[in-house]
Amino acid sequence: MLNAPHAPGADLFAATVRGLDEPDPVHAALRAAGPLVQVDAPAGGQVWIVTEEALAREVLAHPLIAKDPAYAPADWDRYAAGLEPTAAEQPSLTTLDGPAHAALRRAHAPLFSARRIRERSDRVHAVARSLLGEQAARGPTVDLMADFTTRYPLTVLLDLLGIPLHHVDGAADACRRMLSYDAREQGGAMADLARIASAGLDGDEPGLAAALRDRLPSDAPRDEVGYHLFALVFAGQLTTDAALGMVVARALAGAGAPDGGASGPGTPVEELVRETLGQHPPAPLTLWRFTTGPVELAGTVLPARAPVLVDIQGINAGSSRGGADLTFGAGPHFCIGAQLAQLELRAVVRVLREDFPGARLAVPFGDLRQGRIGGLLGSRVTALPVTFT
Repeated sequence: MLNAPHAPGADLFAATVRGLDEPDPVHAALRAAGPLVQVDAPAGGQVWIVTEEALAREVLAHPLIAKDPAYAPADWDRYAAGLEPTAAEQPSLTTLDGPAHAALRRAHAPLFSARRIRERSDRVHAVARSLLGEQAARGPTVDLMADFTTRYPLTVLLDLLGIPLHHVDGAADACRRMLSYDAREQGGAMADLARIASAGLDGDEPGLAAALRDRLPSDAPRDEVGYHLFALVFAGQLTTDAALGMVVARALAGAGAPDGGASGPGTPVEELVRETLGQHPPAPLTLWRFTTGPVELAGTVLPARAPVLVDIQGINAGSSRGGADLTFGAGPHFCIGAQLAQLELRAVVRVLREDFPGARLAVPFGDLRQGRIGGLLGSRVTALPVTFT
């Protein structure tokens, strides 16, 4: 029984450009249509979008809804859909489920615990201070989206993992090329970043790369360990880059701050970060999930191999409690890097306020734009000109 409402004109996957405080009409329309809505999938057929928080939490913990792309519709093209390798091809935190996922997560989790991340606070603040100082030295006005928002999370991640920092330039280049529309260019960039991530397994650099290797089974192939490191760098950079633009824009908005949210120089740092992540989650949709058998959701029975996505952005916008309710997901696949991402964002705001109190947006807040290249990727501020005085 496929009786969920169908919204053929609601293109969640299109490339868009709009103002930073301009609502996305697609998410609002989907939420208004019901808790479960059908839309056209990029690779053909239908995808079911979850727009209600309680149902989303059910889906994110459902034993018959899997992350493994092996359960994707049989006629889907991997590249058109933006699918990861299957769990059999490449085991990872984002494609494994059940006991295998739990075991891999146990190997990762202590390395990203709240205590361990707190211990990195001074180092993360130092990285933010150094890189923002370099930006300020380039001239009175610089576009922080041109380099800083890429380089900063990469420097933090490589430093944390014990990857020599001379690799930051190469990693930044690879991350920029991953935003290409050319699948071959994207593939080459991902291969380059994977090689850089594997450098954390060489030499005697102390870091979490070696710690993760030692926590995995002793017979885990080097390539498999390297892929886990690549996934941490890739996901950590991509999402934090997007969030940084939004957070800095709101932190420096001043009198031009958007209505209905915490922003500006007088807002407590934690509140600013929390509100911004809630309104502008760097991942507006979850990664793909697929039913492994018939599953009933909101009165609709989905067949096996039905693709399911949770509309994080729409659910956050409609949350009565406010804040980033589902920004980092929920259930077994809750984002393992959530503590680190929030530390990075708070550190940048604190360093701007304490070390660069005269920093301000070089254009009115209303002139800033956010763009997305389509697919499952979220929006990124297109340019963020900041004047340092």
